[in-house]
Amino acid sequence: MGYLVDIFLIAVGAALINNFVLYYFVGICPFIGVSRRVDMALGMGGAVTFVISIAAFLSWTLTTLVLMPGAPVTRWVAGFFMSADRAATVDLTILTYIVYIFVIASSVQFVEMYVRKFYPQLYKSFGVFLPLITTNCAILFACLVIMSHVVGVDNPAEAWGLGKSLVLGFFGGVGFTIAIVIMAGIREDLDLCDIPESFKGAAITLIIGGILAMAFMGFTGVDSGLRVALGGTP
Repeated sequence: MGYLVDIFLIAVGAALINNFVLYYFVGICPFIGVSRRVDMALGMGGAVTFVISIAAFLSWTLTTLVLMPGAPVTRWVAGFFMSADRAATVDLTILTYIVYIFVIASSVQFVEMYVRKFYPQLYKSFGVFLPLITTNCAILFACLVIMSHVVGVDNPAEAWGLGKSLVLGFFGGVGFTIAIVIMAGIREDLDLCDIPESFKGAAITLIIGGILAMAFMGFTGVDSGLRVALGGTP
């Protein structure tokens, strides 16, 4: 029961309470650049959700099996060149940024090929922003959060498994989609508004983003209340 509560709270937290865009302010480039129309925003949100889920799976797998101290694959390979005690202490976490960026770039390439083949109109509407998912810091941020809960915990029993990592990645993408679709809906209505010249473009978009961020602050503390309501400790 406790595991299911944790899964539920991670999902709600990633999608609403600690929304990647509106709480941590990562992934701002596509949030601003691809939020002019709702259909484009939905397409970008779906693509980011897919990529971030794949990246979460691969980052957890590589961190657990290769990068973290005492990882089984690294320990086995290092055992050919050094003693078993030294092999068990090999730490490759210094390579996390390189490995995660490679994983993200590969996932984005797969998505780009798929969208270009089956949804050419959506691919054209994305323009340069689809390849730029590679540099979407929200995806790298999710990978680093997963690593911190796998490697950076004092009690190994509290380390995240694959299930929690996938939930964070998927619902982090859902939260990104919610934020960008809300922004796109507002910006479509702004086309009918009389906006001062100095506020047109990125200026009014950033102001709206700030207002949305303040609105999402209303979810603060909901996770603690939900934990208590579900029978956990605050």
